[in-house]
Amino acid sequence: MKLDAVHHVAIIVSDYKRSREFYVDKLGFQVIRENYREDRGDWKLDLACGDMELEIFGQPWAPERPNRPEALGLRHLAFKVEDIEAAAAELESLGIACEDIRPDLYTGKKMTFFFDPDGLPLELHQ
Repeated sequence: MKLDAVHHVAIIVSDYKRSREFYVDKLGFQVIRENYREDRGDWKLDLACGDMELEIFGQPWAPERPNRPEALGLRHLAFKVEDIEAAAAELESLGIACEDIRPDLYTGKKMTFFFDPDGLPLELHQ
């Protein structure tokens, strides 16, 4: 089997409107599709992130994440950026706090974390 790339990553959010504003208006993801799924009573938002898609499911009844980030399953999403200082400064200007920029212990590349409205860890990696 040859797997070519990651097609999409899906996350569940507690407040669809707040998360849509965060990912689309603040982080700049492009909307591919947006659908209310009446049979499930939730929203599904497909966003473009380079060659990958990010699927957002608005499900206010979903249980909270047990802890951050050391729980089984998805640990965090990492986004590649060319200039981490500029990207972190842009997030800060939007009211999104970032941790201190530090080197990845194995690659030596710069990295930092920030969090989405539900506390999902997101990483910038240069």
